[in-house]
Amino acid sequence: MEEKLRNIGAEALQALAKAGTLEDLNEIRVKYLGKKGELTQVLRGMGSLRAEERPLVGQVANEVRASIEKELASRTTVLKELAKEQRLKDDGIDVTLPGTPLLRGGKHPLSVVTEEIQKFFLGLGYSIAEGPEIETDYYNFEALNLPKDHPARDMQDTFFISGDTLLRTHTSPVQVRTMEKTAPELPVKVIVPGKVYRRDDDATHSPMFNQVEGLAIDRQITFSDLKGTLDLFMREMFGPKTKTRFRPSYFPFTEPSAEVDISCVMCGGKGCRVCSHTGWLEILGSGMVHPRVLEVSGYNSEDVTGFAFGLGVERITMLKYGIDDLRVLFENDLRFLQQF
Repeated sequence: MEEKLRNIGAEALQALAKAGTLEDLNEIRVKYLGKKGELTQVLRGMGSLRAEERPLVGQVANEVRASIEKELASRTTVLKELAKEQRLKDDGIDVTLPGTPLLRGGKHPLSVVTEEIQKFFLGLGYSIAEGPEIETDYYNFEALNLPKDHPARDMQDTFFISGDTLLRTHTSPVQVRTMEKTAPELPVKVIVPGKVYRRDDDATHSPMFNQVEGLAIDRQITFSDLKGTLDLFMREMFGPKTKTRFRPSYFPFTEPSAEVDISCVMCGGKGCRVCSHTGWLEILGSGMVHPRVLEVSGYNSEDVTGFAFGLGVERITMLKYGIDDLRVLFENDLRFLQQF
């Protein structure tokens, strides 16, 4: 039996040396090492041997199996490499050619400007608050001093989902939600970045756009605090020579209210086509938080005051980078985006 085992080993090694494909190797493995293989069949006959012969035959069997498995592994590696080279040759791939470089991505200009705004206000001690984009009529309108049938709602005709549920028209609902959570704690200083929705669609308006709401609540906050904060913000965003102008306006949730203009970023306030030769560009709306909004949200309007403002990120971005059509910000045209 010992001689038979050595013959099987020699035959297997000879067959492996001649094998030309991985399929050939698998057939040889099954023929000699499989459940019905020649080596296996011989080992099953060891029961007929005398007890003193079994250790020697077992040792030879292990040596034969080990030599076959070693050669099988070696030939498998060689044939796999040959198969890989043939496949590359057939596919016409030249592995010595340099690879195709991957283009590095970049941040969208709206993301860049939003992060700049957040960085500025975080530096002033504000925190970032968030809220749902699908809102109730109560938070979007009524809690902000816009009761049903209020004429100011016409300016924010929007997308209603069902009943009193709608896509929010501004980030101001988070102002109310924040005050409800914090009342009567002071101070409250938050900014609220997020998407809002209105029925607008032209070169300067989009049915979906980004806003940043700002809110500060404390004792003895005045309109001067609002003016100082926004004046500093405008100079940070558009340069130290930027001037600000506050014009009386109307918003239901602030009183008094003001539109904020900045000196034209194109002509420096001298007057040009962009600013309609006025030297000023409208930039955002602001005002002191209306006492009714404070009361609805849980604060005593006799003890605390606050200011709020809301700005469109697209508007800031267009002025900052000289973009004349808002729609290019959403078209995902790489020729435009790669400029940033």
